[in-house]
Amino acid sequence: MTAWLLPSGLALWVGLSLLLHRLRWFSRPRLEDRLGPYVPGGMGVRPRVGLLSAESFAQAVGPLARSLGDRVSRLFGVGEELHRRLRRIHAEYDVTAFRVRQVAWSLCGLAIGTLVALVAPTPPAVAVLFVVGGALLAFLVVEQQVARASDAWKRALFLELPVVSEQTAMLLGAGFSLNGALERVATRGQGAVASDLERVLRRVRQGLDTETALREWADLADVDAVTKFVAVLSLNREATDLGRLLTEEARAIRRDVQRELVETMERRAQQVWIPVAVATLVPGVIFLAIPFMAALRSLDL
Repeated sequence: MTAWLLPSGLALWVGLSLLLHRLRWFSRPRLEDRLGPYVPGGMGVRPRVGLLSAESFAQAVGPLARSLGDRVSRLFGVGEELHRRLRRIHAEYDVTAFRVRQVAWSLCGLAIGTLVALVAPTPPAVAVLFVVGGALLAFLVVEQQVARASDAWKRALFLELPVVSEQTAMLLGAGFSLNGALERVATRGQGAVASDLERVLRRVRQGLDTETALREWADLADVDAVTKFVAVLSLNREATDLGRLLTEEARAIRRDVQRELVETMERRAQQVWIPVAVATLVPGVIFLAIPFMAALRSLDL
């Protein structure tokens, strides 16, 4: 146990330094950092990054954590890139910040696995399994959270799109332009489609044309219903009855939702019969086995 005292003490010292540097009494800012915001020209506005701080730690391990996280995620079969999933769910952090947090949780899992392996009397192979498994489990749990959030966002887009399509059709029929209709839907709505349309309009205000911004949204959303909806909106300059086309598209999406609902109901109805079949077959097999065994005993006699 004495061999672990020095690494444990070093890890404790580094962790306490990272946690306590936020406190003013522990990390007092320098005079030039306090006077920096008042210097003409904005010089020195950025806060100082200390040698042992959370910012410096993230900057140091960020590229390594990003590379390592991408390799491990590809090793476990995650094909879609992380930055697409984070953009899809409108995450407030970038890929590097997410990978640093993921590696931090993996280190916590590694520490817990190591502690369990040291405390519990286990063989070396099981101890290694505890250590490696704890780190991988923490890594995969954080990765699964993003994947689940991405799937939930795609499902919300699929369910909200019929209503948004009908609203857009009504606004276009009332005389709104395409950008005006999309802006009204984005400002009045509160769901996933409204958030994505706000990003589309932001791209349009940055100088991108509406069709290209909508195609970017369809590529990022990765939902067939969104792709079809964008394809119909792209006919704005060619079709004169765009509202009718959007209404037909909303009906088609509702039929897809209804088809999925029917499939789910039938699948659950089939799953209900599994315990019923087991509860029926097991007693029947027992009742058949009793006379069969009796007949075998009579033949032996």
